[in-house]
Amino acid sequence: MKDPYLQSRRSSSKTERPANSGREKRESLRLHGTIALDLGRGIVSGRYRPGDLLNGEIVASERLRVSRTAYREAVRILAAKGLVQPRPKMGTVVTPREQWHWLDPDVLSWLFQTEPAESLLLDLFKLRQIIEPESAALAAMKRTKAELATMEAALADMRRYTLADERGQRADQEFHSTMLRASGNVFIVSLINGIGAAIRWTTIFKQRRSPLPRDPLPEHVRVYEAIADASPDSARKAMAELIALALMDINNSRSAAKRTGAVSIKRKR
Repeated sequence: MKDPYLQSRRSSSKTERPANSGREKRESLRLHGTIALDLGRGIVSGRYRPGDLLNGEIVASERLRVSRTAYREAVRILAAKGLVQPRPKMGTVVTPREQWHWLDPDVLSWLFQTEPAESLLLDLFKLRQIIEPESAALAAMKRTKAELATMEAALADMRRYTLADERGQRADQEFHSTMLRASGNVFIVSLINGIGAAIRWTTIFKQRRSPLPRDPLPEHVRVYEAIADASPDSARKAMAELIALALMDINNSRSAAKRTGAVSIKRKR
């Protein structure tokens, strides 16, 4: 199969010189990072499908006019995320979707830079419904004063900046990350980066076409209060409600986007 990405980059790419200085090394890192980003985005968006064969490094580096090392490093990045598998004498093959590391922050960012399938969004929120309510219940039993203080500070920043601001979004991530950490379960804690990335990108996705339809701060406050009161049942219930409302916001945002698109088409006609 021909590789449209590599063909499209041929005319605009420049020959990479050997990295003999710190500056050139940084440029090389940016280069293979850019190649990995474009290929990764193409894979998760469906432009490349499982089983598709990407061109080998010799052909690819010649078409891109970059060093074989840069292309090889980009493939290694994708392989580490489960998206591709280099095969000797064959080339690089896009792997089956069940092998992809979906909670990898980069994979999530590539997914949400396009229009993710509704089924993927539902699966992501189902995962959150499985993990976060029970984590909140554990946090209500195990949280420390320092963790409560961190969550309270995050709420203050969310109130100050709102989720329309990147600082408010970071505070939202900090709130959820601290809650997961407060569970005291090492396996739950290992999910912090993935869950945090999911929260960030779903928030950005909701605001892609219109402002947030409502303020989600009150339900965050209810989660905090239940954890601070050492009430596992209340914390579990509050977190489940928070996630359900977040999913409702996603659905409302998608519905509004569809209505807006339909109106635009009618006006053009």
